[in-house]
Order: sequence, then C-alpha cells, then structure tokens
Amino acid sequence: MADFMGMMKQAAQLQSKMQEMQAELDRIEVEGTAGGGMVTVRLTAKGEMKGIKIDDSLVKPEEKEILEDLLVAAHADARRKAETVMQEKMKSVAGGLPLPPGLKLF
Repeated sequence: MADFMGMMKQAAQLQSKMQEMQAELDRIEVEGTAGGGMVTVRLTAKGEMKGIKIDDSLVKPEEKEILEDLLVAAHADARRKAETVMQEKMKSVAGGLPLPPGLKLF
C-alpha cells in the first residue's frame, strides 16, 4: 500500500509540474524565419502565432505568391522550434518518474 501512496504522490507532483510547464510554454516564444530573414514568424512554444515581420522589399503585388510561400515556410520553422522546446520541457518534467515506454503525455 505504501507503494501505491508513493505513486499517487508522484502523480500529483507530475500534475503540478505539468500545469507549471503549460504556463511556461505560453510565455516562451520562438521565431521562425524564411527567405534569408525577410519573413519572420513569432510563436509561443505551444504554437500560438504572436506576430509576423515582413521585409518591405517583399511587399510588391507581383510577388504576392512568393510572400505567401515564405509565410508558410517561416511558420513551419517556428513550429518546429516550438515543438523542440516543448519536448525538452517534457523531458525535464517527467525525467524522474518511471513512466511506461511509449506513454505520451500530450
């Protein structure tokens, strides 16, 4: 029974750490770039877009399609960085707990 109580305590600690991590992921921001820095997308580590910067040289009607493609590429770059941050945070939170292989917390 002591093992069960210990596991329950660890589960409660994990839940608390997860809540703290979720709040931290809302505060952490990453930037993705495309076109040699001509387009920048800023996201939270949870993937919420916070801003876009576009170099003035790209704002030409005949280059609209290029701009649209660069926005997609910059967002993808930022999203990959956000996922990396989230994975690192998950490792630090769950690092001490004996979780079964293949268990996904998100």
